[in-house]
Amino acid sequence: MFKDSFKKVSITASAMIIFSLVASAALSISYFLTKTPIEESDARAKRMFLNQVVPSNLYDNNLVKDTISVEPNPLIGNKKNIDIYRAKKNNQVIAVIIETIAPDGYSGEIKTLVGVDQKDKILGVRVITHKETPGLGDYIEVDKSHWIKNFNLKSLDEMGEKEWAVKKDGGDFDYVSGATITSRAVIKSTYKSLLYVKENKKRLFAS
Repeated sequence: MFKDSFKKVSITASAMIIFSLVASAALSISYFLTKTPIEESDARAKRMFLNQVVPSNLYDNNLVKDTISVEPNPLIGNKKNIDIYRAKKNNQVIAVIIETIAPDGYSGEIKTLVGVDQKDKILGVRVITHKETPGLGDYIEVDKSHWIKNFNLKSLDEMGEKEWAVKKDGGDFDYVSGATITSRAVIKSTYKSLLYVKENKKRLFAS
């Protein structure tokens, strides 16, 4: 009797272990299968927006391959080393393109590309990925709204810190009713990217 009970327990335990191993393997396979398509999608979005952030007529180098690796920094929100694109004209760096991450969007992270020239002016901002509510969050996408172009030519010299906010908060930027959190997140991350460039200008613009 005891042997039969022990045998049943052993079989049940073995089955649970096998099930756990199979489930873990399935999750691992699923992760690796989805990880690559997600990364490839992000890469395609970056390439598509590079020339919108820094117009191609301003540089003569291979923008995709001319990069500098930078460490994690709270101003741009990267948790691992990332590449910053450098646009050059006659071998002189005339602008950089930084991927920034706003962690405080309404539905999570909002990734953007911010182009900044050697005079610390914004040449362009584009949203790479976001999970904001469809409809309300659409206005941060350039193909659905011109809102993101409000950053063009803005700089720290021309605007004080308080102006880097939505008008509802006493700032300089319009916002969409019901989606203020989204606006705040993008404005804040763009402002912080300018601070990052200012703090690291010598390194970023070294030829």
